[in-house]
Amino acid sequence: MTARGERGTVVFDLDGTLADTAADLIAAANACFAARGLGRLLDPVADAGIAFHGGRAMLRAGYGRIPADALLPPGAEDEDFPRLLGFYGDCIADSTRLYEGVEDALEQLRAEGYLLSVCTNKPEALAEKLLAALGVRGLFGAMIGADTLPVRKPDPRPYAAAVERAGGTVARSFLLGDTETDLKTARASGVRVSLVGFGPEGAAISRLQPDHVLAGFDALPALARGWLG
Repeated sequence: MTARGERGTVVFDLDGTLADTAADLIAAANACFAARGLGRLLDPVADAGIAFHGGRAMLRAGYGRIPADALLPPGAEDEDFPRLLGFYGDCIADSTRLYEGVEDALEQLRAEGYLLSVCTNKPEALAEKLLAALGVRGLFGAMIGADTLPVRKPDPRPYAAAVERAGGTVARSFLLGDTETDLKTARASGVRVSLVGFGPEGAAISRLQPDHVLAGFDALPALARGWLG
């Protein structure tokens, strides 16, 4: 372990944890539907929770709302998924914003000697592009995306890679996320998990019984001190 990493590593999910990306994700899915003449089937506010479960989840949700007489060709999802990624790459930071207090919390954690990393199920190139567009990529020692390794969350290997490539050890780390996938990742990795209480579900995310629910990023440094020392 490096001297700087002695205090431990905080690993972050991206979508719905560091930034509210729902509107741009929904816009990309709607562009796919519109290209098929189906109109805009998802709402950026009401369907935000679907957006944080990934591109294919959004496509399936939209397909489930098409009129009964609108036929989809076989393999529509596999055709539309790469198109969705293309549309998303074009609008990746049009409406996306970091949650309040993110930058201050990250800067404080780094100043106190914690290592920071990202572990997301967003494709690596898109995650890199978004973090750069939001101006925070340089605050993280490593970034693991959905396709960085042959497996993705909730498999524990991406989480381990995110910690180790930042210079830390899994035993002295924890995960901050926003979904059941993050919870399962932490459990599979043998680490504690905090889920944000300001995403689409709000404080109701406590239904998943994480180790902690984060009310706001201003409380994150204290959580790191309590869990990692």
